[in-house]
Amino acid sequence: MRLRYALLLLLLSLSASAQPKREFRGVWIATVQNIDWPLNKLDIPAKQQTDLMAMVDSLDRIGINAIMFQVRPSCDAVYKSTLEPWSEWVTGTQGVPPTATNYDPLSFVLSYAHGKRMEVHAWFNPYRAVVNTWKSSVSGSHISVTRPDLIKDYPIFADTGSGVNKRRILTGFLGMLNPGIPEVRNYVLSVIMDVVRRYDIDGVHFDDYFYPYPTTDSVGTTVAFQDSDTYAAHNPRSLPLGDWRRENVNKLVSMVHDSIVAVKPKVKFGISPFGIWRNQSTDASGSATSGLQSYDAIYCDTKYWLQQGWIDYVTPQVYWRMGYSVANYSVLAPWWNQNASSRHVYVGQAPYRMFNADNWPAWEIVNQINLNRTLPNVLGSVHFSAKYFHRSTYAARKLNDTLKGLVYSSRALRPTMAWKDATPPNAPDSLTITKYTSFGLLKWKAPAPAADGEEAGEYLLYRSSSLPFDYSDMSSVQFLGTATSKSEANPSTGETAYYSVTALDRHQNESGPSNIMGLTSTGTVGVREESAVPVAMRLYQNFPNPFNPMTVIGFEVEEEAYASLRVYDLLGREIAVLWDGMALPGYRQVTFDGGRLPSGTYFYRLTAAGRVETKRMQLVR
Repeated sequence: MRLRYALLLLLLSLSASAQPKREFRGVWIATVQNIDWPLNKLDIPAKQQTDLMAMVDSLDRIGINAIMFQVRPSCDAVYKSTLEPWSEWVTGTQGVPPTATNYDPLSFVLSYAHGKRMEVHAWFNPYRAVVNTWKSSVSGSHISVTRPDLIKDYPIFADTGSGVNKRRILTGFLGMLNPGIPEVRNYVLSVIMDVVRRYDIDGVHFDDYFYPYPTTDSVGTTVAFQDSDTYAAHNPRSLPLGDWRRENVNKLVSMVHDSIVAVKPKVKFGISPFGIWRNQSTDASGSATSGLQSYDAIYCDTKYWLQQGWIDYVTPQVYWRMGYSVANYSVLAPWWNQNASSRHVYVGQAPYRMFNADNWPAWEIVNQINLNRTLPNVLGSVHFSAKYFHRSTYAARKLNDTLKGLVYSSRALRPTMAWKDATPPNAPDSLTITKYTSFGLLKWKAPAPAADGEEAGEYLLYRSSSLPFDYSDMSSVQFLGTATSKSEANPSTGETAYYSVTALDRHQNESGPSNIMGLTSTGTVGVREESAVPVAMRLYQNFPNPFNPMTVIGFEVEEEAYASLRVYDLLGREIAVLWDGMALPGYRQVTFDGGRLPSGTYFYRLTAAGRVETKRMQLVR
């Protein structure tokens, strides 16, 4: 098994795709039931902090640049709050504060993760109040105690036994805030905005718990959510039940959006719904799937939220394999890409399925990420969940090594959101190099604040052995940090290393470059003016890969340019011409048919605007 894995890594590393400069790489850190953290709710604060730092460190090592940190699992708080009680998952008993009076997990993770240049999105469950009323302890200050009129219980059934002894039994009740009551929306909004105002979060994040997921009772009958009283009392427009429930959720989403924009307009707002909006068999605009429909089952109209611009990003939980007939990842990722409505898509992915009975191979996630990179509106992933990267197991090491080796080998900047912040920093000034015996010390000046008053927060130091610079290549970045100096080893005799610096702001808008300086084995050289930066172009990894016999190749150019896309065999013989002519700005894809070719390795090469990029693909019969 280990030898097979090593050989697979070697094979795939040879065909690893060029990695995007910008990509959202997120991971959920779940606190409910201590899924990810704390490891034990009875651990003292110091132990919890140590464990959280170790978890963030492990994510940082593989290039993760954002975490979704669960701060409100069930109308409780993983932070200091006057509105909701301390979470039992942090202190051991709901409503009891930590033993260390100054302990605030949200403040702690914000400080530590920001030091690692990670975004932190505060993850709220908007409606869940009690995980299981039969098992969960609640404090006297919990809303289920103080305002039971705002809570609806929904039964939890589970299967037990097997064969002739298999039966379905009631195991408790989910306590949830009733979405149909206006006071509930105001209450949820007040909790969220309290965090937005008091904490330096980068985003507000909702999971997929809106109305409860349908369940069946002991005889297989779907259990109805008992909100007929609320429907009668709060439906002035006499909407049908489904439309009324969707409107209730829509109102909360729009209220949160409007409030964030009014208070801290640069804070992002995203939601991770169930992976299927609607099936095509129900709605012609839906996906070619046949699974549960979030629009109809939990009254979650994500497509509408995107169209209205109420959310900045969507993270659909597409927790299925490529080729799965009911819900095919290869169908759903393109569907969400097509319905992004000028917002970002960060697909929710399921590495946890490597660790359960599904036993996914690590390359399933790699192939999914490579597919994402061919879709212009799919700008990253969020993985569930942190513990699967942090475990000291062979499977966890395989997951980390595979992602780091094949798709996350270069760090990535997060995608920018022009509707949030379109003003880049000013360029760093006066890059200099002081030559010493064994190294050169690079220094630069922080630029003046940008037009929006924002100062540069960190810097990218680019290194190249030749000119002009390729500022699109993150693998050439020698430094990403807040300092304004960096030491670099002297090049070998006869070689020159060229350097240039750019600045980043909070939203990772990038400035123009500084002046260029060169470092040689014997001295330094200034470069007055760099030759023109080539037109940006990008060649994507084919999908699927390996393939039989059809595969899709995507490429893009920033400006109109002549482009040539050709396929070659291992001997360098031209097999096919897929594109030969002018290419307009933007993304396009072409299909390659290897039906007449033998199994083996092939190369495809894009030439555009004086640049050449080549990738490898595998035809398997």
